[in-house]
Amino acid sequence: MELLPNLCARLRGTPARLEDTLRGRSHKILIGKPQEKWSAQEHAGHLLDLEPLWLARVNDYVAASNQLTAADLKNRKTHEANHNLRPLEQILTEFRAARERLLKRVDELDPSLFVRTIPHPRLNTPMRLVDHLYFAAEHDDHHLARIWELVNAVR
Repeated sequence: MELLPNLCARLRGTPARLEDTLRGRSHKILIGKPQEKWSAQEHAGHLLDLEPLWLARVNDYVAASNQLTAADLKNRKTHEANHNLRPLEQILTEFRAARERLLKRVDELDPSLFVRTIPHPRLNTPMRLVDHLYFAAEHDDHHLARIWELVNAVR
């Protein structure tokens, strides 16, 4: 629980770190797909695509659900979104707004909810809300690191 302010700071900082990493890069670098894996822009779109899941899970804690909302492990939304055809600024703006909605919701919660546990559907382990926020922050960092690798790869 003592890490909650740090987690919220990490989550608040993701849009700025994403923007800093992607803005000013050539379109070719943004949409390049080494080994036919996601491009940097697709990774950014994936971060946007996951925001409804993070918010749904926060609401699971409020509702005292029996299990956290399940993720689409095949990432269909990201694969079907054609993020490489979208303007980068649109993805960044939508991500920032979605993240602000998530953090506004978190800020509104009663402190007792942060220690409530609900089973995670895939990991099959109880997670506190603070654990869920840690999970989301780690997910952000994983994709930010991959994006960094892609835009800074020696061509």
